[in-house]
Amino acid sequence: MTPELLRLLRTPEGLNALAAAVEVTGGEPLAAASAMRARGFGADLAAAALTQASLRARAAMKFGPDAARMFFTRAGLEQATRGPVADRRAARLAASGVRTLADLGCGLGSDALAAARHGISVYAVDADPLTAALAAANAEAAGLADLITVACADATTVPVERYDAIFADPARRQAGRGRVFDPKAYSPPWDFIAALPGRVPRTVLKLAPGIDHTLLPPGAEGEWVSAGGDLVEAAFWCGPLAGVPRRATLIGAGVTEITGSGVERAPVGPVGAWIYDPDPAVVRSHLVAEFAASVGGRLGDPDIAYVYTDDPVDTPFARRLAVTEVLPFSLKRLRALLRDRGVGVLEIRKRGSALVPDQLRKDLRLAGPNAAGLVLTRVDGAPVVLLTEMAR
Repeated sequence: MTPELLRLLRTPEGLNALAAAVEVTGGEPLAAASAMRARGFGADLAAAALTQASLRARAAMKFGPDAARMFFTRAGLEQATRGPVADRRAARLAASGVRTLADLGCGLGSDALAAARHGISVYAVDADPLTAALAAANAEAAGLADLITVACADATTVPVERYDAIFADPARRQAGRGRVFDPKAYSPPWDFIAALPGRVPRTVLKLAPGIDHTLLPPGAEGEWVSAGGDLVEAAFWCGPLAGVPRRATLIGAGVTEITGSGVERAPVGPVGAWIYDPDPAVVRSHLVAEFAASVGGRLGDPDIAYVYTDDPVDTPFARRLAVTEVLPFSLKRLRALLRDRGVGVLEIRKRGSALVPDQLRKDLRLAGPNAAGLVLTRVDGAPVVLLTEMAR
């Protein structure tokens, strides 16, 4: 995709190409390209339209029906905030009284669109010319161009003090290197990002879920968000926007949250009849103790985030499994047990174990009509195996 091709896609001819691409996408790529050329579209326009049709189909999982009129790049789609996550953030900003927002590193504009839908006027910048053009096109396609101004600019040059709040989403990928895990390698650099709350107190930083808790600004809230069970981001809410020290937010059919200090320790005790595998947002936010308290549970090991109870408790914050067997790890004994129970399908989970599930599955030589779950973990420092029912 180039800015020129984007402009062409937005012309009447380009819109016709996009409509045609939807009709032929889904089959063999060469056949789709031939069908586009047979309809009179040039090779470049046909390829661009087919790429957009494919990306829009993938984007529906993040953006729902809005994806059908948006413009994407593959990298931009991978990094874009999911629609429900962006909407919830925008609602929280609007509720705090934010009316103007500087969006630094706007990408394809997902968060800017959500903020505008909540009545916030957004100045969105991205250093990449194509990305900025895509964000502007998406704002226009959504009918929100009157509330969103997009500029191709270096985020460090924006006079952020003019705005009620800042939303910063530093780039965490580099060409040829993939994901960047060291905040010092972010773009804009971490020193600039970390200084933003001192310039505009109402600042939200969208960061990688693996961000170190020690980087949380003093007094800020660290929120870890999962969508559909996938851990998708961390957000640091600064200044007046902070509500609690730590928050785990789960977005699915609805929104559920668990909050706490992030420093509490859960009680430790024996394995129970039920084991809970907490949502990754609960684990990453260091709220396992708060979760354990919510189900009246305990840890089997102080450093392993599996929670046990003697009675089943319904919870949206974890997967619950019935424990049918507890034994010290022994490949020979485990193989015999699974053979006796006719287990041919095994779902393996692990925490605190160096074993590789795929290799273990081969070593167990599974055979039989039954299915079971297996948890590799530690209890009181010792390696153990828990045989469980399959997850439902």
